[in-house]
Amino acid sequence: MGEATVTGAAAMGFRPSECAFRFTNSFPRQPVLRARVMGLGSGIPIGDASRGLCGGMVFAVRDLFEAGRKPPSDATHPPPGSPLYRYLVRRLFQSWDLPRGVLRYYELQRAPDTDVVRKLRRRDGLGRITLVDEWPRVRLELDSGRLAPLGIIAARSRDPRKLGLNHQVLAYAYELRGSTITVRVYDPNTPLHRADDVEITFDTADPAGPVSFTHNIAIGGRPVRGFFHSAYRWSDPSPIPA
Repeated sequence: MGEATVTGAAAMGFRPSECAFRFTNSFPRQPVLRARVMGLGSGIPIGDASRGLCGGMVFAVRDLFEAGRKPPSDATHPPPGSPLYRYLVRRLFQSWDLPRGVLRYYELQRAPDTDVVRKLRRRDGLGRITLVDEWPRVRLELDSGRLAPLGIIAARSRDPRKLGLNHQVLAYAYELRGSTITVRVYDPNTPLHRADDVEITFDTADPAGPVSFTHNIAIGGRPVRGFFHSAYRWSDPSPIPA
């Protein structure tokens, strides 16, 4: 038998080691933002940056790339209140695409891994949703030379408090060999010296599942159960310092 044909596509010129932030998504425990309320001084603390700003980093990196800009050369984490920190927080909230994006994470973390058929009705598993519904959207972006934000489903739970176990990355290339697909991604959690080596690999042969996703995304050993294409709209990154 001959070797399988290899095809693929990429956002030309993008490499995480050159086009992503020098720091990782490992912020100290501190409020993501403070809501100003009259009479309460410094305001009401909201969120916890130590749980991650991955969506903000992913969106900001795409913003910069599409603007033809390199990220700041500073490898230290931006302090709260700085222009870069404020930009990351704003893009973090926008990456959640409230309320639809959060509901999508919750819907998919509750989904079974495989199709479930009862009384001639099929409930799609997360494998089918990823391969049939979401992957074509991601592939279209990459085939068009664009970066594609992915919502990574790592949690398996009906508990909405587990939503924080999910993650966001940025797809920039893929390779298709037979029915096996390898997607190269920028992972905000991965240190810069390994940033160009992060991948998700899966097989499209059996959408009914279970679909196995092998990966080296830095999410504490949790599995990738599936992913979806995150809604993205470009934002002018001029507030980010050079």
